[in-house]
Amino acid sequence: MIDASINPNIEHIALRLKTIPESPGVYQHLDAEGNVIYVGKARNLQRRVSSYFTHYDDKSPKIKMLVRSVCDIRVTVVATEVDALLLENSLIKRYQPRYNSMLKDDKSYPYLCITDEPYPRLLYIRKHDTPRRGSSVKGQYFGPYPNGRILRELQDIIRQLFQYRTCEHMGKRPCMKHQIGLCGAPCAGLQSREDYLATIENIRRILKGDFGDLLDDLKRQMYAAAEELRFEEAETLKRKLHLLEEYQSRSTVVDTNVKDVDVITIISNESTAWVSFLRVKNGAIIYSICNEIKKRLDESDAELLATAIPTLHEQSHSTASEIILPFPVPDLPESYMQQNSTPRGDRRKLLELSLRNVESYRKQCEHQRALTQGDAAPQAVKLLERLQRVLALPTLPVNIDCFDNSHIQGAYPVAGMVRFSSGKPNRNAYRKFNIRTAPAGDDYGAMAEVIERQYKSTDLPLPDLLIVDGGEGQMHVARETLQRLQLPIPIAGLAKDDRHRTNELLRFNEQGETVVVGLKPTDTLFHLLERIQDEVHRFAITFHKDKRSKGTFRTSLTDIPGIGQKTAHDLLLRFGSVKQVAIQTLEDLSAAIGPAKARLVYDALHNEH
Repeated sequence: MIDASINPNIEHIALRLKTIPESPGVYQHLDAEGNVIYVGKARNLQRRVSSYFTHYDDKSPKIKMLVRSVCDIRVTVVATEVDALLLENSLIKRYQPRYNSMLKDDKSYPYLCITDEPYPRLLYIRKHDTPRRGSSVKGQYFGPYPNGRILRELQDIIRQLFQYRTCEHMGKRPCMKHQIGLCGAPCAGLQSREDYLATIENIRRILKGDFGDLLDDLKRQMYAAAEELRFEEAETLKRKLHLLEEYQSRSTVVDTNVKDVDVITIISNESTAWVSFLRVKNGAIIYSICNEIKKRLDESDAELLATAIPTLHEQSHSTASEIILPFPVPDLPESYMQQNSTPRGDRRKLLELSLRNVESYRKQCEHQRALTQGDAAPQAVKLLERLQRVLALPTLPVNIDCFDNSHIQGAYPVAGMVRFSSGKPNRNAYRKFNIRTAPAGDDYGAMAEVIERQYKSTDLPLPDLLIVDGGEGQMHVARETLQRLQLPIPIAGLAKDDRHRTNELLRFNEQGETVVVGLKPTDTLFHLLERIQDEVHRFAITFHKDKRSKGTFRTSLTDIPGIGQKTAHDLLLRFGSVKQVAIQTLEDLSAAIGPAKARLVYDALHNEH
């Protein structure tokens, strides 16, 4: 037993130890202020807790630090090891003790949610239980998914297979979504609630990876429609069947006999561990997560997995009873999940795939860390830390995106986006945009369009900060667009004076109002922001000049046989956008470009729409 020179509270602790039973349970170490600093589980509480205070010299430095900080011990006896595992996980999430190794927060991962409503919707949600317009989104969550691209692809498949509502508030009349075949219009009584809920149940099957029953149902419906001579309906069902079979074949990585398993692998160094988690159902990976764990007490890989598995299992809403592992995890009770640490055949393939995933994720994390902690980092990191403070950002703004529009009196409208990573231009992440839908000269509409297009299905990590090259109006447009996409990206604005020189940095306060951040023009942080602004302006202007000099702007107008670039250019200058051209009468078009070409444009656009 240690003495008072190591921990002055050892007499009190020794009395506590005598009362701890030899039962399974969970223990909590408390500091002098009564804060929980460590939570652990044990098959034998007496033996495990006492071990901290014996053989002190053999302990690791981190364990020694913990032992010196303990002032009191609290234990909870439970019936089984599984109960101890679940309670430990719950307490770690509740108290987030400083000496427990924690999985990185998973709130940046996207989810799909089937809402808890009389007529449920399917929503893309970036944060689990994110407050949305004053309330939380209630419903059944599926995910998290590794990135937005995979989730958007799945949404597209579901949208092609099924009709469901997307409107936030149901009206009493069919809307445009019904007219174009995307919704059955239950709001107007054109689809019964029973039929609508059956559709939602089929969507739920896909999200769970249950393709088999759904494919059988579609086949039965198709054959029944054909027998009853409803050939158009049979053809539609056949198309859906092929679409689902194609998606299943692309999703399936092993034999479909692998019904429902989890696969977890881990690699680590002295201070950090990286974990890969795969959910496999009917041979398909329905989602995967890689996560980083900061070690606190020199835990072994098996000890880290014993803590991480229940958390990942809960986050993913896993129903699997089998888990494939690279090695046995002794602290994981057999009654909790069936461990398979010597897989063969398809299960071995899944383990190897998980190992490749976690190795790739480790390299990504180390590369990103090198960007912020490498040779060029000290000055850049100081600037970014200051920017984080002055803008009250939740994280260090390693990746900063900035947008700018460019046009001449509405002609050849384009936009550009630049990304600065760790204070330096990341030219591989630059993006160009041809303005498609915003009316000519509508800078606010153009800003909303390009932000939505960039972040709705981006192949890049989301930025830590979005800067708009404009004042308060552009900031509000950017915020409304991101709120519509449900993306919690912080926003700042750069405003200019009468001489078109940058003179103000703007941000939103807690009340949603824009406030000026005081920065002197001689400040190095101000120079960084000026550099970002100058770069996005140069990039957008260069793209605009290239497009104008080549005279090549291509729209649906130039695709009409007999309509050249000059005619399309004249139409866009006069009416502002293709959408506005499409709603003009034949007489209006004739007045602009003559009756012959007007007829070509009118017929083409009205057939298209």
